[in-house]
Amino acid sequence: MQDEATAQFAVLRRAARPEAVAALEDLVRHAPDRSLSRINALDLAARQGVAEEDTIAALLHAARLGLFDLAWNVLCPGCGGVLRQGLTLKGLDQSRYSCALCAAGYEPTLDELVEVTFTVNPRVRRIAAHDPDTLPMIEYFRQVFWGSGFDLPDDAALQRAFDDCTLEAIELPAGERAVLSLQAPAAFLILFDPVTHMAQFLDVQGEPTRERQSLALTVDGHHAQTGTLALRPGPLRIAIENRAGRRTLPGLWIAGDALHDLLGRRRPFLTAARLLSNQTFRDLYGTDTLEPRQRLRITSLTFLFTDLTGSTELYDRVGDLAAYELVQTHFRLLQEIVAAAGGAVVKTIGDAVMASFPAPEQAVAAAVRMRAAIRDLRDGELMLKIGLHAGPCLAVMLNGAQDYFGQTVNVAARVQGLAEAGGILASAPVMEGARVAALLAGLDLAPQPQERALRGVARAMAIYEVA
Repeated sequence: MQDEATAQFAVLRRAARPEAVAALEDLVRHAPDRSLSRINALDLAARQGVAEEDTIAALLHAARLGLFDLAWNVLCPGCGGVLRQGLTLKGLDQSRYSCALCAAGYEPTLDELVEVTFTVNPRVRRIAAHDPDTLPMIEYFRQVFWGSGFDLPDDAALQRAFDDCTLEAIELPAGERAVLSLQAPAAFLILFDPVTHMAQFLDVQGEPTRERQSLALTVDGHHAQTGTLALRPGPLRIAIENRAGRRTLPGLWIAGDALHDLLGRRRPFLTAARLLSNQTFRDLYGTDTLEPRQRLRITSLTFLFTDLTGSTELYDRVGDLAAYELVQTHFRLLQEIVAAAGGAVVKTIGDAVMASFPAPEQAVAAAVRMRAAIRDLRDGELMLKIGLHAGPCLAVMLNGAQDYFGQTVNVAARVQGLAEAGGILASAPVMEGARVAALLAGLDLAPQPQERALRGVARAMAIYEVA
């Protein structure tokens, strides 16, 4: 590790939790190269015994200091491969991305198909993944092709899995040609190159033949699925020419149980939606996240709205300066509670706060803590009205800041408008999850259901009061 990096870690220790910084520094100093490429923040937190939010915050501060490079990766849900990698979300297209291996297209939803990973900066420590064309095939799949949500077995098991599903595999330098000669079995075969994401499907069936069948393919750097060819079992000659301008790794795979089992391995990963609802991220990167034209879809996010009651009367009683300081203290308290629960304050409007959370239980936990904290702030003179709702939305840029748009946001604001002083109201999509029920039971809180009409919503909704 360079002397400059040592100094940067000293700065990092002043910005993030010591145990999280120590885990990162140990990783950079001692971990094998593969552990420093596309770091899965959630897996790292679990392995190091550090809280997820503390690990994410440390990685974000470290990336801001230049110790790590942050990347946003569009994933294929079928094979777990990275279809596109970018240093920001600004280049992310909201249209469909296609996977040649799976022969399918996907819209890049931020909470399902876009991950955030961290790779050590080459100035701090140079690793093999910084020169991906030097990686052996299995390591290329491990460190470059698959995303951080792919749950890889150990080396021996991964090698066995490759052996079980691969007929032939070669390393083909730029500008060169190679020929694969083999006996094609009766099976569905896929000729696939993980570098260019080129795929050719071969449906081998019927009566075996002794006549040699020939196939010529060009790898040219375009993500493409070139269709399905019907062949018979028997001798097969595949000529491959590499015009991609870089080394490629074409291999012939058997699309059977072994391949499906390998590609079906998954683990949790840090999603783009979760990072957009992280307070540290918003503080460090919030004004440089999206282009004004972008509208990126999130399938589910939980929104919390608050409004402060009693502030007008407080100004009359204690004067402008004292009341202003108290309201600002209230804002600081709410932001601390939101951040501790794993959410982020999106914006403040007058005395109101809008916050977002990746999961309903985080929002409910924050709401309960907020109500108690504000009650204790000035012996009950100030109280909150809190409303929560969860559902799909769009991530957008609004007034120079990252924001959210859609009916879910509107409904959350309407639910808050129904709350009484000191009340917490939440919609059914928030309250009906098992984790929320367990949280409230542990706090000895009993949600009371009711049917309520919301302005601008056609049908009455089930609304729960957290009494």
